[in-house]
Amino acid sequence: MTASQSPAPAEELRGAGLRVTAARVALLETVRYGDHLDVEAIASRVRDRVGHISLQAVYDALHALTAAGLIRRIEPAGSPARFEGRVGDNHHHVVCRSCGAVADVDCAVGEIPCLTASDDHGFSIEEAEVIYWGLCPGCSTARSS
Repeated sequence: MTASQSPAPAEELRGAGLRVTAARVALLETVRYGDHLDVEAIASRVRDRVGHISLQAVYDALHALTAAGLIRRIEPAGSPARFEGRVGDNHHHVVCRSCGAVADVDCAVGEIPCLTASDDHGFSIEEAEVIYWGLCPGCSTARSS
């Protein structure tokens, strides 16, 4: 395998010590190729691929994949949890206050934690999570019309 190739989802699941099932593979691929999807959207797309899967099974699989570091959970205030496949870097997010669209924003410094707290209160800070709030281009245009 070359450096530019990534392991197949089944190999990633095995490597994380997780059981490989069609639903977990479909879920991992759905999150990776989705765009900050919520649980309902993920469940719907997984059902399109593998047939019936309970919402509880989706929640359980999302929890296992998040705990294994294969996906990331973000929770913008006032919004349901969203999931993404971009992990291992300390990127941030921009969220539209009007429609709820979410997009990735690269870390300004490029290395973890990418921000320095003015007072760390003795904590050993490992990561910073930033959410920028505003209006997406579509909502900005609609508002100015």
